[in-house]
Amino acid sequence: MNGQTRSNIKPGITVLIVLKQDQGTGKLTKGVVRDILTKSPNHPHGIKVRLEDGQVGRVKEIVE
Repeated sequence: MNGQTRSNIKPGITVLIVLKQDQGTGKLTKGVVRDILTKSPNHPHGIKVRLEDGQVGRVKEIVE
């Protein structure tokens, strides 16, 4: 599943996000979702989330 649809993302799931400082390189960070920050149902660059460790980024991939 991709990270562009808000309904696919729930607190507690494991995701791969791209942090703001990693947008140029596309480096992904794995973590567990704590909060969903994007209010709209879809976002072309990925839904913005806060991970359990406090990092914020846009979801690129949902880990099954």
